[in-house]
Amino acid sequence: MQFDFPTILFLAAVVTGVVWAIDALVFAPRRRRAAGEKPVKEPVLVEYARAFFPIILVVLLLRAFLVEPFRIPSGSMMPTLVAGDFILVNKFAYGIRLPVINKKIISIGSPKRGDVVVFRYPRDPSTDYIKRVVGLPGDHIEYHDKKVYINGTPLKYKDDGVYIGKGSSVSMSGTRELTETLGQVQHHILLEPGAGAPYYTCLSNGSFTVPKGHYFVMGDNRDHSNDSRFWCSVPDENLVGRAFMIWMSWDGPDGKIAWSRIGDSIK
Repeated sequence: MQFDFPTILFLAAVVTGVVWAIDALVFAPRRRRAAGEKPVKEPVLVEYARAFFPIILVVLLLRAFLVEPFRIPSGSMMPTLVAGDFILVNKFAYGIRLPVINKKIISIGSPKRGDVVVFRYPRDPSTDYIKRVVGLPGDHIEYHDKKVYINGTPLKYKDDGVYIGKGSSVSMSGTRELTETLGQVQHHILLEPGAGAPYYTCLSNGSFTVPKGHYFVMGDNRDHSNDSRFWCSVPDENLVGRAFMIWMSWDGPDGKIAWSRIGDSIK
């Protein structure tokens, strides 16, 4: 069991719920009988457990089954997302999973090409990553000259010119911004002119076939992203959910709120 925040939240719900239940069933009746007509005061521990249990339970259920907030820590998804963005993730888009053990109990849907997904990093499941789904199970992915090919067909690209970054993204100013068409989704990517092509561990001869039950993901900041090109695919059981909205951004000048990004949908 990984002692991350969801686990701590789950344990807090269990502890407060058990304390409240045991007191209500066993000790509270004894206190009332012993007090007779006098007012009965609850122990401080029980009082706190009764007050916090409903709150913790509601937060746990919301995070586990509906929506969970995440913070973007790096620039690997620029220009779509920048460091300092706070996003909301739809937890039931790809199925209902039990908290803590992350076991899927109800299958609702599956990722589509172009979805921006949060998942547990396959090499360290305690760390959450966010990338864009490029390849689905069974797809043959190729990456040549910084262009993606799916099942032998190249994606369509439109050059949007030089990227001018602001806030935390200013470091990427001067790179090329392109519009990439991925399935039904058009989105922007960044390519750095002159950046050498590293050795992509999982692209033998520039290609990779996505295993069953797995997904091939890439960052939109293509030359600055640790993604499936290096560590292969994401298993379905590692999926957390689909990112759908920026609810806060601290990417403004001098670290202030970037008001123009708040409320933007992620696509």
